[in-house]
Amino acid sequence: MQIDGSVNTGNLPLAGCRVIERSRSVAAAYAGRLLAVMGAEVTMLEPPGGSPLRQTAPLLPDGESALFAYLSVGKRSQVCDPSTEAGRKELASALEQADIFIDDTPVKDRASFGVDPASLGDRHPNLVHLSVLPFGSVGPKAHWEGEEVNLIHAGGEGFLLPNGLTHELFPDRPPLKIYGYFGSFQGGAMAALGAMAAWWAVPASGGQYVDIAVQDAVLAVGCFALQRLGDGSLEHRSTRSFRYGGVFETRTGYIELLTLEDRQWASLVELLGQPDWSQDPALKDPLERSRRGAEINQHIREWMAQNEADDVVQRAQKLGVPVGKYRQPEEVINGEQERARKLFAPATLCNGATAQMLVAPFQFHVTPLQGGGKVPAIGEHGGILS
Repeated sequence: MQIDGSVNTGNLPLAGCRVIERSRSVAAAYAGRLLAVMGAEVTMLEPPGGSPLRQTAPLLPDGESALFAYLSVGKRSQVCDPSTEAGRKELASALEQADIFIDDTPVKDRASFGVDPASLGDRHPNLVHLSVLPFGSVGPKAHWEGEEVNLIHAGGEGFLLPNGLTHELFPDRPPLKIYGYFGSFQGGAMAALGAMAAWWAVPASGGQYVDIAVQDAVLAVGCFALQRLGDGSLEHRSTRSFRYGGVFETRTGYIELLTLEDRQWASLVELLGQPDWSQDPALKDPLERSRRGAEINQHIREWMAQNEADDVVQRAQKLGVPVGKYRQPEEVINGEQERARKLFAPATLCNGATAQMLVAPFQFHVTPLQGGGKVPAIGEHGGILS
């Protein structure tokens, strides 16, 4: 950490990259978050009163948004209103010094704010203009708004989830959405990758306009289900599940189990204690196991119900059985694997308190990501890129 509380990014992959972020959405803000943790200097241009994400749940006891805290830690904050002439001048000045511009301004407002792709490309030929919108900036849905629930269903995941044990236990529940901002985080990750690819190509190709549709990112998650359309298979939440395996309830919580290989099946049988039903010679054939998946799962469920989750996971890992436990947040933060990989780092909230935050969904070996930093107050950094 440097003296001012910012993170020393000198040896990180994006050190020296300057990013201007105008974000109303989780997807655009998450793209900036990923670039920041990899060493870019990211400045949020917030509207007067601050980003709407500052009021987005979940909220901490004092009203501070936990979501915004995670999305903005390590960034800078400057108030800028491009609906005014002064704000447009400030934005233009900021973009003169920027490498990447993250932008989720609605298409209808871009010309009046001075951020339409054509004029930006003319004025800033080496700028990477990263557009992050629910359905992209071109095409028949470019003007559509889209909340998380819309994006989950537009990308197909709402058709496929919840499945397996959840659907069995609650078959009549409507499929609303995955908890949190699954789709938006997928869109933000795709946006960050697109921005990096374009930035690295600037010396050879100059700046580019990168158009990201969050719907496309969510659609990519279900690519295997889409591939099966070729053989006439249309997957649905009521039929999509592992032939055997999946989620099981133990005495002390839920675990997930998946055996794809014969050696993993043999290890599972050993974990279960070599029960009589598992000795049927026909079950050595993986196709037969698939046909009898419901029968196998019933046996596994009966065994799981008599055991504790932590014990099952520990024994399964020693045997090479792919098993994971569904854990509470405090268990994740304090987990042995998470600590060894340094997945979490302390960060400072706006209220001055310290909280453990996920550094990133990945880590580098040669130049480890540090995480940390602080959540900026609204307009904390006086002057554009000062």
